[in-house]
Amino acid sequence: MLDAFTNIFKIPELRKRILFTLGLLAIYRLGCYIPTPGIDPVALSQIFSELAKGQGGTIFGLMDIFSGGAMSKCTVFALGIMPYISASIIMQLLTAVIPFLEKMAKEGETGRKKINQYTRYGTVVLALFQGYMISLGLQHPAQIFGNIAANVQIADPGLGFRLLAMLTLTTGTIFIMWLGEQITERGIGNGISLIITASIISGAPAALRESWLRFSPLNPEKRDLSLGYLIIMVVLLVLVIAAIVMITQGQRKIPVQYAKRVVGRRVYGGQATYLPLRVNQAGVIPIIFAQAILMFPATIAGFVPALRGLSDWLQPGAGLYLLLYVLCIVFFAYFYTAITFNPVDMADNLRKYGGFIPGIRPGKNTAQFLDRVMSRVTLSGAIFLAVIAILPMFISGRLRISFTISQFFGGTSLLILVGVMLDTMRQVESHLLMRHYDGFMKKGRLRGRF
Repeated sequence: MLDAFTNIFKIPELRKRILFTLGLLAIYRLGCYIPTPGIDPVALSQIFSELAKGQGGTIFGLMDIFSGGAMSKCTVFALGIMPYISASIIMQLLTAVIPFLEKMAKEGETGRKKINQYTRYGTVVLALFQGYMISLGLQHPAQIFGNIAANVQIADPGLGFRLLAMLTLTTGTIFIMWLGEQITERGIGNGISLIITASIISGAPAALRESWLRFSPLNPEKRDLSLGYLIIMVVLLVLVIAAIVMITQGQRKIPVQYAKRVVGRRVYGGQATYLPLRVNQAGVIPIIFAQAILMFPATIAGFVPALRGLSDWLQPGAGLYLLLYVLCIVFFAYFYTAITFNPVDMADNLRKYGGFIPGIRPGKNTAQFLDRVMSRVTLSGAIFLAVIAILPMFISGRLRISFTISQFFGGTSLLILVGVMLDTMRQVESHLLMRHYDGFMKKGRLRGRF
């Protein structure tokens, strides 16, 4: 593997792509420290530090993770890339249910460009709305954060501040979106995913520092966790990462046989292959959907004093939140799989090219068989996602550690990290193999390496 990393910089094109990607990621991280005009970033950061000590963190803590700490300081990148992610998911869902968009998606490159343009428009709308809500909340922070927000003051509150904050935060989101597109086009890996990954990894130094203070024998006055807890956490981290890799790469292989066809003097078909049905077909999207659904009523309830009790029940770690969280994840895992996996089209394509599943009649029976198998596979994937999603909250409560540390033991953060790293490794390995270099693995192969 060390030789593979050395070979990366022997390929001029690959070296340029990696350096270009790292340069744009550095620009993104620099923007996470440029404050929004009129905000005291130090006082706001102290609020988020207090909120992170609670079990499961808070809604705003989850948003801060995906913005790389920019939300806690209310910098120009405070919204992060999440408005674009939300707009992309919404467009993907609308494409599956609106015939006009579905037809546009089948027009090839032209249709894809139009849908991407609509996604950008949706990103601007969502960013403006979220920017306005944030600016409104910062003018009355005590109503949202309670007494710990007493030190947060806006230099010049009013309509001017709200408009300036909206434009600043929206511009920051659009700039991040542009950086992601440039990385995808001219760098290595998926730009948007790498930006999210960089945001999550940026929280690692703070987690390591807190772990050192709570476990190190050199700090007896702050040490409150024993060596046994540290061993348990390390073993648990390794097991969770291994499980995520297995489920992310897991497939249910459906055998497919192609009939022989004689065209002139040539014989086509006759080979045996398989259909790979992914265990986790929806990826991390069900967790993102569930968080977005539960985030909305909790945020609204935070602005209404009469609903403050409901807001407490819908905070991460609360009993009602965990129940609704699990149900939403399972529901969206099936929902997203249903709109991205069409067994009827797959069965028709198999019949068109002379393929069939041994023991299953082509056509309707094949579609029913694929639908039944995918439903069972999706159930195991949905249960796994639910367990991984609530694991950080469970660890935070049982092991008495803050959400700053527990977020790296599961949930959206670890799923995204593992998925993006695997995808980026596949792309780098494809460049190495194309130029006759050894890949990362001499025995076996990464999924997607053929």
